[in-house]
Amino acid sequence: MKIKYSNLLMGMLLPLTTMTAANIPLTPPNAKPGECYARVMSPAKYETVAEKVMVKEASEEIKIVPAQYETVEQKVEVVPETKKLIPVPATYKKIVETIEVKPASRVWKTSLRKKALPVNQVLLDAIKAQGVDLDNAAPNTCYKEYFQPATYKTETEDIIVQNERNETEVIPASFETKEQQIEVIPPSKKVVQVPPEYEYVEEKVLVEEAKTVWKKGQNPAQKLSGATGEIMCLVKVPAKYKTIKKLVVKKPARTEVKEIPADIKTIKVKHLVSEPTLKNTLIPAVHKSIEKKVPNTAASFMWADAATGAQKPWRYTGHMICLVETPAVTKEIQKVVLDTPASVKEEVIPATYKTVKVEKLVTPAKEIKTPIEAEYKMVDKRKKVAGSSMKWQRILCQTNMTKDVIKKIQIALNEKSYHTGKPDGVLGRGTRNALERYQKDNGLSTGGITYETLDSLNIQL
Repeated sequence: MKIKYSNLLMGMLLPLTTMTAANIPLTPPNAKPGECYARVMSPAKYETVAEKVMVKEASEEIKIVPAQYETVEQKVEVVPETKKLIPVPATYKKIVETIEVKPASRVWKTSLRKKALPVNQVLLDAIKAQGVDLDNAAPNTCYKEYFQPATYKTETEDIIVQNERNETEVIPASFETKEQQIEVIPPSKKVVQVPPEYEYVEEKVLVEEAKTVWKKGQNPAQKLSGATGEIMCLVKVPAKYKTIKKLVVKKPARTEVKEIPADIKTIKVKHLVSEPTLKNTLIPAVHKSIEKKVPNTAASFMWADAATGAQKPWRYTGHMICLVETPAVTKEIQKVVLDTPASVKEEVIPATYKTVKVEKLVTPAKEIKTPIEAEYKMVDKRKKVAGSSMKWQRILCQTNMTKDVIKKIQIALNEKSYHTGKPDGVLGRGTRNALERYQKDNGLSTGGITYETLDSLNIQL
Protein backbone atom coordinates (compact mmCIF):
# COMPACT_ATOMS: atom_id res chain seq x y z
CA MET A 1 0.00 0.00 0.00
CA LYS A 2 1.46 3.42 -1.03
CA ILE A 3 1.29 6.36 1.41
CA LYS A 4 0.41 9.92 0.35
CA TYR A 5 2.54 12.59 2.04
CA SER A 6 2.16 16.36 2.29
CA ASN A 7 4.44 18.81 0.48
CA LEU A 8 6.06 19.55 3.86
CA LEU A 9 7.12 15.90 4.27
CA MET A 10 8.27 15.74 0.63
CA GLY A 11 10.80 18.53 1.38
CA MET A 12 12.37 16.78 4.38
CA LEU A 13 15.61 15.80 2.60
CA LEU A 14 16.72 19.37 1.79
CA PRO A 15 20.38 19.90 2.78
CA LEU A 16 20.99 21.29 6.31
CA THR A 17 24.81 21.22 6.05
CA THR A 18 27.21 23.66 4.39
CA MET A 19 29.91 21.03 3.82
CA THR A 20 31.30 20.93 0.29
CA ALA A 21 30.51 17.90 -1.89
CA ALA A 22 33.15 18.62 -4.54
CA ASN A 23 34.70 15.12 -4.15
CA ILE A 24 31.35 13.23 -4.15
CA PRO A 25 30.30 11.70 -7.55
CA LEU A 26 27.19 13.18 -9.18
CA THR A 27 25.42 9.77 -9.18
CA PRO A 28 25.63 6.83 -6.74
CA PRO A 29 28.22 4.22 -7.78
CA ASN A 30 27.24 0.55 -8.47
CA ALA A 31 23.49 1.31 -8.21
CA LYS A 32 20.73 -1.11 -9.28
CA PRO A 33 17.34 -0.36 -10.89
CA GLY A 34 14.55 0.23 -8.39
CA GLU A 35 16.90 1.50 -5.62
CA CYS A 36 16.97 5.03 -4.20
CA TYR A 37 20.03 6.82 -2.87
CA ALA A 38 20.75 10.14 -1.13
CA ARG A 39 23.80 12.12 -0.13
CA VAL A 40 23.93 11.79 3.66
CA MET A 41 26.16 13.18 6.39
CA SER A 42 28.45 10.54 7.87
CA PRO A 43 29.39 11.68 11.44
CA ALA A 44 32.91 11.84 12.79
CA LYS A 45 34.31 8.60 14.32
CA TYR A 46 35.70 8.55 17.89
CA GLU A 47 37.44 5.98 20.14
CA THR A 48 37.82 5.97 23.94
CA VAL A 49 41.40 5.98 25.25
CA ALA A 50 42.73 6.02 28.84
CA GLU A 51 45.02 8.95 29.65
CA LYS A 52 47.04 9.79 32.72
CA VAL A 53 46.09 13.31 33.83
CA MET A 54 47.84 15.38 36.52
CA VAL A 55 45.20 16.56 38.99
CA LYS A 56 47.65 18.37 41.28
CA GLU A 57 51.04 19.72 40.29
CA ALA A 58 54.22 19.11 42.29
CA SER A 59 54.77 21.89 44.81
CA GLU A 60 56.73 22.91 47.91
CA GLU A 61 55.61 23.58 51.49
CA ILE A 62 57.35 26.75 52.66
CA LYS A 63 57.84 27.60 56.36
CA ILE A 64 58.94 31.20 57.14
CA VAL A 65 61.34 31.95 60.07
CA PRO A 66 60.78 35.69 60.86
CA ALA A 67 63.62 38.21 60.87
CA GLN A 68 64.99 39.79 64.13
CA TYR A 69 65.41 43.59 64.54
CA GLU A 70 66.90 46.18 67.05
CA THR A 71 65.87 49.86 67.51
CA VAL A 72 68.51 52.55 66.64
CA GLU A 73 68.44 56.32 65.99
CA GLN A 74 69.04 57.38 62.40
CA LYS A 75 69.03 60.68 60.49
CA VAL A 76 66.74 60.18 57.54
CA GLU A 77 65.95 62.33 54.57
CA VAL A 78 62.34 63.40 54.96
CA VAL A 79 62.17 65.42 51.75
CA PRO A 80 64.89 64.76 49.12
CA GLU A 81 66.64 67.52 47.23
CA THR A 82 64.49 68.50 44.25
CA LYS A 83 64.57 70.74 41.23
CA LYS A 84 61.84 73.21 40.36
CA LEU A 85 61.28 73.64 36.63
CA ILE A 86 60.15 77.10 35.52
CA PRO A 87 58.92 77.22 31.88
CA VAL A 88 60.13 80.11 29.68
CA PRO A 89 57.70 80.63 26.75
CA ALA A 90 58.87 80.88 23.12
CA THR A 91 58.89 84.20 21.25
CA TYR A 92 57.70 84.74 17.66
CA LYS A 93 58.22 87.37 14.90
CA LYS A 94 56.44 88.32 11.68
CA ILE A 95 58.17 88.03 8.27
CA VAL A 96 57.11 88.69 4.67
CA GLU A 97 57.73 85.79 2.19
CA THR A 98 57.33 85.80 -1.60
CA ILE A 99 55.82 82.56 -2.97
CA GLU A 100 55.32 81.40 -6.57
CA VAL A 101 51.59 81.10 -7.33
CA LYS A 102 52.02 80.10 -10.99
CA PRO A 103 55.35 78.96 -12.54
CA ALA A 104 56.89 80.58 -15.63
CA SER A 105 56.26 78.83 -18.98
CA ARG A 106 57.71 78.79 -22.54
CA VAL A 107 55.16 77.74 -25.21
CA TRP A 108 55.36 77.78 -29.04
CA LYS A 109 52.18 79.37 -30.43
CA THR A 110 50.83 80.31 -33.87
CA SER A 111 51.52 84.06 -33.24
CA LEU A 112 52.41 86.56 -30.49
CA ARG A 113 48.76 87.51 -30.01
CA LYS A 114 47.20 86.92 -26.61
CA LYS A 115 44.63 84.37 -27.85
CA ALA A 116 47.03 82.50 -30.16
CA LEU A 117 46.77 78.68 -30.09
CA PRO A 118 49.65 76.31 -29.14
CA VAL A 119 51.57 74.43 -31.85
CA ASN A 120 51.46 70.61 -32.17
CA GLN A 121 54.62 68.83 -30.97
CA VAL A 122 54.71 66.80 -34.23
CA LEU A 123 55.14 70.08 -36.19
CA LEU A 124 57.88 71.28 -33.80
CA ASP A 125 59.76 67.98 -34.27
CA ALA A 126 59.50 68.36 -38.07
CA ILE A 127 60.91 71.95 -37.90
CA LYS A 128 63.79 70.76 -35.70
CA ALA A 129 64.50 68.00 -38.26
CA GLN A 130 65.09 70.79 -40.87
CA GLY A 131 67.93 72.15 -38.69
CA VAL A 132 66.11 75.00 -36.87
CA ASP A 133 67.41 75.34 -33.26
CA LEU A 134 64.10 75.80 -31.41
CA ASP A 135 65.49 74.71 -28.00
CA ASN A 136 67.81 77.76 -27.73
CA ALA A 137 65.44 80.34 -29.27
CA ALA A 138 64.91 83.63 -27.42
CA PRO A 139 61.43 84.62 -26.17
CA ASN A 140 59.17 86.36 -28.79
CA THR A 141 61.18 84.77 -31.64
CA CYS A 142 59.02 83.81 -34.63
CA TYR A 143 59.66 81.47 -37.56
CA LYS A 144 57.71 81.44 -40.85
CA GLU A 145 57.22 78.60 -43.35
CA TYR A 146 58.26 79.31 -46.95
CA PHE A 147 57.45 77.36 -50.13
CA GLN A 148 59.48 77.07 -53.35
CA PRO A 149 57.45 75.60 -56.27
CA ALA A 150 58.87 72.95 -58.59
CA THR A 151 60.52 74.06 -61.91
CA TYR A 152 60.12 72.38 -65.30
CA LYS A 153 62.06 72.33 -68.64
CA THR A 154 60.89 71.68 -72.24
CA GLU A 155 62.30 68.68 -74.13
CA THR A 156 61.69 67.45 -77.73
CA GLU A 157 60.95 63.71 -78.08
CA ASP A 158 60.51 61.57 -81.21
CA ILE A 159 57.62 59.16 -80.70
CA ILE A 160 56.16 56.37 -82.87
CA VAL A 161 52.61 57.22 -83.91
CA GLN A 162 52.13 53.89 -85.70
CA ASN A 163 54.42 50.87 -85.40
CA GLU A 164 55.89 48.96 -88.35
CA ARG A 165 53.49 46.19 -89.44
CA ASN A 166 52.70 43.43 -91.95
CA GLU A 167 49.46 43.50 -93.94
CA THR A 168 48.25 40.01 -94.92
CA GLU A 169 45.99 39.34 -97.93
CA VAL A 170 44.14 35.99 -98.08
CA ILE A 171 43.76 34.27 -101.50
CA PRO A 172 40.75 31.89 -101.10
CA ALA A 173 40.73 28.13 -102.03
CA SER A 174 38.96 26.79 -105.20
CA PHE A 175 36.40 23.88 -105.19
CA GLU A 176 34.38 21.62 -107.58
CA THR A 177 30.85 20.22 -106.85
CA LYS A 178 30.04 16.40 -106.97
CA GLU A 179 27.08 14.19 -105.82
CA GLN A 180 27.68 11.76 -102.91
CA GLN A 181 25.48 9.31 -100.95
CA ILE A 182 26.10 9.56 -97.19
CA GLU A 183 24.73 7.94 -94.08
CA VAL A 184 23.00 10.79 -92.27
CA ILE A 185 21.99 8.71 -89.25
CA PRO A 186 23.76 5.33 -88.64
CA PRO A 187 21.72 2.25 -87.52
CA SER A 188 21.20 2.27 -83.74
CA LYS A 189 19.45 0.65 -80.79
CA LYS A 190 16.96 2.48 -78.57
CA VAL A 191 16.66 1.49 -74.89
CA VAL A 192 13.11 1.97 -73.53
CA GLN A 193 12.77 2.22 -69.73
CA VAL A 194 9.82 0.46 -68.04
CA PRO A 195 9.09 2.12 -64.64
CA PRO A 196 8.92 0.03 -61.41
CA GLU A 197 5.68 -0.97 -59.59
CA TYR A 198 5.21 -0.20 -55.83
CA GLU A 199 2.95 -1.27 -52.93
CA TYR A 200 2.47 -0.18 -49.26
CA VAL A 201 3.50 -2.48 -46.33
CA GLU A 202 3.41 -1.92 -42.51
CA GLU A 203 6.58 -2.33 -40.37
CA LYS A 204 7.27 -2.04 -36.60
CA VAL A 205 10.47 -0.01 -35.97
CA LEU A 206 12.43 0.67 -32.76
CA VAL A 207 12.14 4.36 -31.78
CA GLU A 208 14.06 4.25 -28.46
CA GLU A 209 15.98 1.34 -26.89
CA ALA A 210 15.34 0.12 -23.32
CA LYS A 211 17.52 1.98 -20.81
CA THR A 212 18.03 2.84 -17.13
CA VAL A 213 17.98 6.49 -16.04
CA TRP A 214 18.60 8.35 -12.79
CA LYS A 215 15.58 10.23 -11.54
CA LYS A 216 15.23 12.42 -8.47
CA GLY A 217 13.33 10.59 -5.72
CA GLN A 218 11.27 11.88 -2.82
CA ASN A 219 11.61 10.79 0.78
CA PRO A 220 9.22 11.39 3.70
CA ALA A 221 12.31 11.54 5.96
CA GLN A 222 13.73 14.65 4.29
CA LYS A 223 13.60 16.84 7.43
CA LEU A 224 16.13 14.74 9.32
CA SER A 225 19.23 16.72 10.28
CA GLY A 226 22.04 16.46 7.73
CA ALA A 227 19.77 15.64 4.76
CA THR A 228 21.11 17.03 1.48
CA GLY A 229 17.92 16.61 -0.53
CA GLU A 230 19.81 14.84 -3.34
CA ILE A 231 17.90 11.53 -3.70
CA MET A 232 18.55 9.54 -6.87
CA CYS A 233 16.59 6.46 -8.03
CA LEU A 234 17.76 4.20 -10.90
CA VAL A 235 14.60 3.54 -12.98
CA LYS A 236 14.31 1.07 -15.90
CA VAL A 237 12.63 2.62 -18.98
CA PRO A 238 11.27 0.04 -21.55
CA ALA A 239 12.00 0.26 -25.28
CA LYS A 240 9.62 2.28 -27.52
CA TYR A 241 8.33 1.10 -30.92
CA LYS A 242 6.32 2.72 -33.74
CA THR A 243 4.33 1.13 -36.57
CA ILE A 244 5.00 2.88 -39.89
CA LYS A 245 3.61 2.38 -43.41
CA LYS A 246 6.26 2.40 -46.15
CA LEU A 247 6.28 2.05 -49.94
CA VAL A 248 8.24 -0.95 -51.24
CA VAL A 249 9.09 -2.14 -54.80
CA LYS A 250 6.72 -4.84 -56.11
CA LYS A 251 8.35 -5.08 -59.59
CA PRO A 252 11.74 -3.40 -60.20
CA ALA A 253 12.34 -1.02 -63.13
CA ARG A 254 13.56 -2.68 -66.39
CA THR A 255 14.64 -1.75 -69.92
CA GLU A 256 13.72 -2.98 -73.48
CA VAL A 257 16.02 -2.61 -76.61
CA LYS A 258 14.53 -1.57 -80.03
CA GLU A 259 16.46 -1.64 -83.40
CA ILE A 260 16.44 1.68 -85.43
CA PRO A 261 17.65 1.42 -89.17
CA ALA A 262 20.20 3.83 -90.74
CA ASP A 263 19.07 7.01 -92.61
CA ILE A 264 20.80 7.37 -96.09
CA LYS A 265 20.74 10.70 -98.06
CA THR A 266 22.23 11.85 -101.44
CA ILE A 267 23.86 15.31 -101.26
CA LYS A 268 26.06 17.57 -103.38
CA VAL A 269 29.53 18.07 -101.88
CA LYS A 270 32.46 20.32 -102.81
CA HIS A 271 35.94 18.86 -103.34
CA LEU A 272 39.05 21.02 -102.82
CA VAL A 273 40.95 21.87 -106.03
CA SER A 274 43.49 24.34 -104.57
CA GLU A 275 44.12 25.37 -100.93
CA PRO A 276 43.92 29.03 -99.70
CA THR A 277 47.22 31.05 -99.59
CA LEU A 278 48.49 34.19 -97.74
CA LYS A 279 50.20 37.28 -99.27
CA ASN A 280 52.23 39.46 -96.80
CA THR A 281 53.06 43.19 -97.44
CA LEU A 282 55.47 45.20 -95.05
CA ILE A 283 54.13 48.68 -93.95
CA PRO A 284 56.90 50.96 -92.38
CA ALA A 285 56.46 52.75 -88.96
CA VAL A 286 55.14 56.38 -88.73
CA HIS A 287 57.13 58.85 -86.45
CA LYS A 288 56.29 62.32 -84.99
CA SER A 289 58.31 64.90 -82.95
CA ILE A 290 56.56 66.44 -79.84
CA GLU A 291 57.57 68.90 -77.09
CA LYS A 292 56.88 68.07 -73.39
CA LYS A 293 57.67 69.55 -69.96
CA VAL A 294 59.69 67.46 -67.49
CA PRO A 295 60.52 68.27 -63.79
CA ASN A 296 63.75 70.25 -63.35
CA THR A 297 63.72 70.89 -59.53
CA ALA A 298 61.22 69.49 -56.94
CA ALA A 299 59.00 71.69 -54.77
CA SER A 300 60.42 72.30 -51.26
CA PHE A 301 59.53 73.87 -47.89
CA MET A 302 61.67 75.62 -45.25
CA TRP A 303 61.31 77.52 -41.98
CA ALA A 304 63.20 80.81 -41.52
CA ASP A 305 63.37 83.55 -38.90
CA ALA A 306 60.37 85.87 -39.40
CA ALA A 307 62.57 88.95 -38.84
CA THR A 308 64.92 88.16 -41.77
CA GLY A 309 62.46 86.33 -44.05
CA ALA A 310 63.47 84.54 -47.28
CA GLN A 311 64.38 85.78 -50.81
CA LYS A 312 62.66 84.83 -54.06
CA PRO A 313 61.63 82.33 -55.35
CA TRP A 314 60.63 81.40 -51.77
CA ARG A 315 57.01 82.32 -50.93
CA TYR A 316 55.38 82.61 -47.47
CA THR A 317 52.76 79.82 -46.86
CA GLY A 318 50.94 81.67 -44.05
CA HIS A 319 52.17 79.27 -41.31
CA MET A 320 54.12 80.77 -38.39
CA ILE A 321 55.28 79.73 -34.91
CA CYS A 322 56.32 82.09 -32.08
CA LEU A 323 57.94 81.38 -28.69
CA VAL A 324 55.74 82.98 -26.02
CA GLU A 325 57.27 83.20 -22.53
CA THR A 326 54.89 83.75 -19.60
CA PRO A 327 56.65 84.97 -16.42
CA ALA A 328 55.97 83.34 -13.07
CA VAL A 329 53.20 84.82 -10.88
CA THR A 330 54.29 85.55 -7.28
CA LYS A 331 52.51 86.72 -4.17
CA GLU A 332 53.79 88.20 -0.91
CA ILE A 333 52.37 86.69 2.28
CA GLN A 334 52.98 87.57 5.93
CA LYS A 335 53.58 84.71 8.36
CA VAL A 336 54.59 84.28 11.99
CA VAL A 337 57.81 82.29 12.59
CA LEU A 338 59.61 81.14 15.72
CA ASP A 339 62.20 83.66 17.01
CA THR A 340 63.41 81.93 20.21
CA PRO A 341 62.22 78.43 21.18
CA ALA A 342 60.49 77.70 24.50
CA SER A 343 62.85 76.62 27.34
CA VAL A 344 62.81 75.47 30.99
CA LYS A 345 64.70 77.14 33.89
CA GLU A 346 65.81 74.92 36.83
CA GLU A 347 65.76 76.02 40.51
CA VAL A 348 67.31 73.67 43.16
CA ILE A 349 65.35 73.07 46.44
CA PRO A 350 67.60 71.54 49.22
CA ALA A 351 66.68 68.29 51.01
CA THR A 352 64.99 68.17 54.48
CA TYR A 353 66.31 65.73 57.20
CA LYS A 354 64.88 64.36 60.54
CA THR A 355 66.28 62.12 63.30
CA VAL A 356 64.04 59.07 63.90
CA LYS A 357 64.19 55.71 65.66
CA VAL A 358 64.31 52.84 63.16
CA GLU A 359 64.33 49.07 63.36
CA LYS A 360 67.68 47.66 62.22
CA LEU A 361 67.81 44.12 60.87
CA VAL A 362 69.86 41.78 63.03
CA THR A 363 68.92 38.39 61.56
CA PRO A 364 67.10 38.22 58.18
CA ALA A 365 63.96 36.08 57.67
CA LYS A 366 64.53 32.68 56.05
CA GLU A 367 62.49 29.99 54.28
CA ILE A 368 62.39 26.26 54.97
CA LYS A 369 61.10 24.41 51.83
CA THR A 370 59.61 20.88 51.89
CA PRO A 371 58.88 19.32 48.41
CA ILE A 372 55.35 17.83 47.74
CA GLU A 373 55.01 15.32 44.84
CA ALA A 374 52.45 15.78 42.01
CA GLU A 375 49.18 13.78 42.03
CA TYR A 376 47.89 11.91 38.92
CA LYS A 377 44.59 10.24 37.88
CA MET A 378 43.62 7.94 34.93
CA VAL A 379 40.66 9.36 32.91
CA ASP A 380 38.84 8.14 29.78
CA LYS A 381 38.91 10.50 26.76
CA ARG A 382 37.19 10.41 23.34
CA LYS A 383 39.74 10.62 20.50
CA LYS A 384 38.63 11.63 16.97
CA VAL A 385 39.58 8.88 14.47
CA ALA A 386 37.92 10.26 11.29
CA GLY A 387 36.09 13.53 10.46
CA SER A 388 32.53 13.87 9.22
CA SER A 389 31.98 13.50 5.45
CA MET A 390 29.32 13.36 2.71
CA LYS A 391 28.60 10.08 0.87
CA TRP A 392 25.92 8.27 -1.11
CA GLN A 393 23.85 5.68 0.82
CA ARG A 394 20.83 3.64 -0.10
CA ILE A 395 17.69 4.99 1.63
CA LEU A 396 13.99 4.32 2.00
CA CYS A 397 11.85 6.44 -0.29
CA GLN A 398 8.31 6.35 -1.71
CA THR A 399 9.01 3.23 -3.76
CA ASN A 400 9.78 1.02 -0.75
CA MET A 401 8.39 2.82 2.34
CA THR A 402 5.08 1.53 3.78
CA LYS A 403 3.21 2.02 7.04
CA ASP A 404 4.43 -1.42 8.17
CA VAL A 405 8.08 -0.38 7.66
CA ILE A 406 7.56 2.89 9.61
CA LYS A 407 5.78 0.93 12.37
CA LYS A 408 8.75 -1.48 12.63
CA ILE A 409 11.09 1.51 12.95
CA GLN A 410 8.90 3.05 15.72
CA ILE A 411 8.80 -0.26 17.67
CA ALA A 412 12.59 -0.74 17.37
CA LEU A 413 13.28 2.84 18.54
CA ASN A 414 10.89 2.51 21.52
CA GLU A 415 12.66 -0.72 22.56
CA LYS A 416 15.98 1.14 22.58
CA SER A 417 14.47 3.94 24.77
CA TYR A 418 14.19 6.44 21.88
CA HIS A 419 10.50 7.13 22.37
CA THR A 420 8.42 7.90 19.28
CA GLY A 421 5.00 7.61 20.90
CA LYS A 422 2.47 4.97 20.00
CA PRO A 423 3.55 3.00 16.86
CA ASP A 424 1.03 4.11 14.21
CA GLY A 425 2.97 3.81 10.92
CA VAL A 426 3.07 7.62 10.43
CA LEU A 427 6.42 9.40 10.13
CA GLY A 428 5.60 12.30 12.46
CA ARG A 429 7.80 14.78 14.31
CA GLY A 430 8.28 12.48 17.34
CA THR A 431 9.48 9.62 15.11
CA ARG A 432 11.83 11.91 13.14
CA ASN A 433 13.35 13.39 16.34
CA ALA A 434 13.83 9.94 17.92
CA LEU A 435 15.42 8.58 14.70
CA GLU A 436 17.75 11.57 14.50
CA ARG A 437 18.87 11.16 18.14
CA TYR A 438 19.46 7.43 17.59
CA GLN A 439 21.60 8.07 14.46
CA LYS A 440 23.72 10.73 16.20
CA ASP A 441 24.18 8.66 19.42
CA ASN A 442 25.28 5.59 17.44
CA GLY A 443 27.58 7.35 14.96
CA LEU A 444 25.29 6.63 11.98
CA SER A 445 24.90 8.76 8.84
CA THR A 446 22.16 11.40 9.10
CA GLY A 447 19.97 12.88 6.38
CA GLY A 448 17.58 10.02 5.62
CA ILE A 449 16.34 6.57 6.67
CA THR A 450 19.41 4.70 5.42
CA TYR A 451 19.75 0.92 5.17
CA GLU A 452 22.67 1.34 7.58
CA THR A 453 20.16 2.61 10.20
CA LEU A 454 17.72 -0.26 9.44
CA ASP A 455 20.55 -2.81 9.92
CA SER A 456 21.47 -1.15 13.24
CA LEU A 457 17.81 -1.48 14.37
CA ASN A 458 17.71 -5.15 13.15
CA ILE A 459 14.84 -4.37 10.74
CA GLN A 460 14.47 -6.72 7.76
CA LEU A 461 12.47 -5.58 4.69
